[in-house]
Amino acid sequence: MSSKSVSREADDILLATDMIRLGARLQVLQAETSLSYDRLARLYREVKGASPPKGMLPFSVDWFMTWLPNIHSSLFYNIYRYMDVFTPAKKSQALVEAYRLYLEQSSVGLQPGEGSDEPVLSFTRAWMLVRFFESGLVQLSGCQQCQGLFVAHAHDPECGFVCAICKPPPRAGKTRARRRSAARLSV
Repeated sequence: MSSKSVSREADDILLATDMIRLGARLQVLQAETSLSYDRLARLYREVKGASPPKGMLPFSVDWFMTWLPNIHSSLFYNIYRYMDVFTPAKKSQALVEAYRLYLEQSSVGLQPGEGSDEPVLSFTRAWMLVRFFESGLVQLSGCQQCQGLFVAHAHDPECGFVCAICKPPPRAGKTRARRRSAARLSV
């Protein structure tokens, strides 16, 4: 084995370990590294202490268009674009670094006991989002009010686009958990 292939394998193991810690599914690891399925499954068990989850990856651009996932997806993808263009981190490494920053930024302002400990955008969905952009299924559209760039269906008209932050849907933020929490506080 040449030193180049040993170095590549070591880099793939480090990348896969980072991705596993962030919640990547086995299919993502297979696509982003040159490691075998068996090697990845063993690595997953070693890092997580459990077998990798089974099942298909989510494959719908519509999930990214609903109000809260759209805000989180847009935040993540703008971070990813910056990392990929303006830093030495490229592609997979940019994905890992951007997702870490997304987690850091999306947890700001959350109160203990408010909602779930799970991020709105999972690592696997973040990876799928990047793939959707690469395949031309989604685009970034500029909000005419705040000038932010938000995830939108590809080829949607951009004229008059208003984001979910500037114009939230009527029931935005009125979840059952929030109502129960408010009811407990009023007692």
